[in-house]
Amino acid sequence: MNPEEALKNIFEEIKNGNHLGEPITLVGATKTVDLLTIQRAIDCGLKAVGENRVQEFREKAPFLHGAEIHFIGHLQTNKVNKVVGRAALIESVDSEHLLQKVERAAAAANLTQEILIEINIGGEESKSGVSAESLWPLLDMAAAQPHIRLRGLMAIPPAAATPDETRAFFAQMRELLAKAADRHYENAKMDILSMGMSGDYPDAIREGATIVRIGTAIYGARDYSKK
Repeated sequence: MNPEEALKNIFEEIKNGNHLGEPITLVGATKTVDLLTIQRAIDCGLKAVGENRVQEFREKAPFLHGAEIHFIGHLQTNKVNKVVGRAALIESVDSEHLLQKVERAAAAANLTQEILIEINIGGEESKSGVSAESLWPLLDMAAAQPHIRLRGLMAIPPAAATPDETRAFFAQMRELLAKAADRHYENAKMDILSMGMSGDYPDAIREGATIVRIGTAIYGARDYSKK
């Protein structure tokens, strides 16, 4: 696959924003992708990349120039210090315990860390994320932290869902973000809805995504067993 041509096509698809006209940030999901390939994509206009694994995040972050780096995978509490202050956005905070760890690390570094709350929108036992029902106490807690800035929500619908089911999950996420914004948190800006990947991002955009996380559609299929 030619990443440059793929990026050109995706940029064309997202240039008009979502259904509300809100701009969309393309995050290039770069798990297992080598530095040279990622930097070529950045040089072609990619403004953000997303890493799933802390080890790859730490290895790549110092050498990538011209794009912000998001952490988009499951973050273990014992690795929080390796990500806080280095990621422009942690998209996968999903528990009070993890939230407290991020707050302490950010306070120790005297900085404010931007985060999203990850929701397990399909209720899958094998997937991380807070349930939609348990979201509100976690949001209240996140918004109250002095060294955290809550920016919105993130989700990954079940891989086995049909297109109609997936779009319904995206619509549910849009509604949850609207309800969260209606709480009018003083120390939060609920303006980010991160959802949609290579196979479903057009539907995510139609339902209000402001971030889409795309890997395969840019870089082609990857062999994750090598990492």
